[in-house]
Amino acid sequence: MLKPKMPVRLNAAEETLIAQLTGAGDSAQAERLSVTGLPTRRVESYHYTDLKMLLKSVPPLVGAANTASAPALRLAGAYRLLIANGEPQASATAPAGVIVGSSDGAALSVHDDVLVRLNTAFAKKSLSLTLEGTVDPIIQIDRRTEGTAAHSASSARIFVADDSSATILETYSGSDEAHLTNNASYIAVGRNAQVTHITVDLSSDGVTHFATNEYVLAEGAKLRTLAIHAGSALARTQIFAKFAGEGAHADIAGLNLVDDGQHLDFTLDVNHAVPNTTSQEVFKQVGRGRSKAVFQGKIVVARDAQKTDAKMMMQGLMLSDQAEILSKPELEIYADDVVCGHGSTCGELDADSMFYLMSRGISRAEAETMLVRGFLKEVLDPIEDAELNEALTAVVDDWLVGGK
Repeated sequence: MLKPKMPVRLNAAEETLIAQLTGAGDSAQAERLSVTGLPTRRVESYHYTDLKMLLKSVPPLVGAANTASAPALRLAGAYRLLIANGEPQASATAPAGVIVGSSDGAALSVHDDVLVRLNTAFAKKSLSLTLEGTVDPIIQIDRRTEGTAAHSASSARIFVADDSSATILETYSGSDEAHLTNNASYIAVGRNAQVTHITVDLSSDGVTHFATNEYVLAEGAKLRTLAIHAGSALARTQIFAKFAGEGAHADIAGLNLVDDGQHLDFTLDVNHAVPNTTSQEVFKQVGRGRSKAVFQGKIVVARDAQKTDAKMMMQGLMLSDQAEILSKPELEIYADDVVCGHGSTCGELDADSMFYLMSRGISRAEAETMLVRGFLKEVLDPIEDAELNEALTAVVDDWLVGGK
C-alpha cells in the first residue's frame, strides 16, 4: 500500500506567494504552490538554484509607479519604450515599421516552470510590438521597478514580420530597494526575418531578478541573442528557443558577471523541432569574491529533426578562490543524422599571460582587466551596431573596475 504524500513545509516566501496568488484570483496556482512549494535542487532544472532555500521573503505586490529613476543604460537614437512597475507606459510616436500596443494578460507559452506560472498569474498587461520591414532605430524596452520594495511582474510580446529585421535591447533596473521582479519576453521571428535581442540586468544589489525569454523561429529566420547579468543579488534568466521552420539559425549567448554575495543563473532549453536547423550557444561566466555563477543548458533534437547542427559551449573564469562556477550542458538527441556537441571549461587567468603583461610595466590590476576583456570578446564582438557594442562594453568595464 502506498503511503500518502507528506505535505510540503512552506517557508515565509512560499506563504506570501500563495496569499498573493489567492488575492489575484488564481486559486489553482495557489493550490499548486501550496502542494509542491518552490523548486529545490531535486528539480533538475533548478539543481544549482534552489529557490526554496534562496528565496527567503517576498515583498508586497507592486503598485503604480509614481516616480521614475533615470535609465540605467541610455542609448542615443534608440526608440525607448518604458514598462514601469509591470505596466506599459505611454510612448512617443513610433518610427516606421513599429506598431506599439498592449494586451491583457501575459505573453509566454505554457511551460512546466514555476517562474512562468507566476509571471502568467501576476502580469496583467503585456507590451505588444509588431516590427515590419527594416526597423532602423534600435528598440529599447526599459523595464523599471520604482518605489519601495515590491514584487513586480512584466511581460512583452513581440512579432517580427516575414523578411523584416530589427535590434531589440531590454534593460532591467529601478530604485535601490529589495525588489522581486519576474519578467517575460516572447519573440516570434517570422520567415527569413533577422533579429538581434539583447537583455541586460543592471538592478541594484538587493534585487531578486527573474526573466524568461522565449523564441519561436519560422523558416529561414536568423536570431542573435545576448543576455547579460551585471546586477541583482539573485538572478535567473531562462531561455526557451524553438526552431519551428527549416533553415532557421540562432546564435544564443550569455554573460554572467558575478561578484561577492551574488548567485546568478542562466538556464537554457533549445528545441530543434524540424529538420535542417542550426544553432550555436556560447556562455561566459566570470566570478570574483564569494559568488556563484550557474549555467544549465539543454539541446533537444526531435526525432524528425534530421540534419540538425547544434553546438554548445560554456567557459568560466574564476578571479578568486571563493568563486564557484557551475555548469551542466546536456544533449537529448532522437534523430540519427545530426552534428551536435557540447563542452565546458573553467579555470583561472593564465599565469604566463599575466607575467608577460606585468613584465612590460602593466600593473596587476590592469593586466587582469585586459585578459578578462579578451576572454569576453567572443560574446561582445558579434554585436555589429557600434554604439550598442560600446554601451555593452561599458557595462563590462564598469563591472571590472567596480568590484565590491
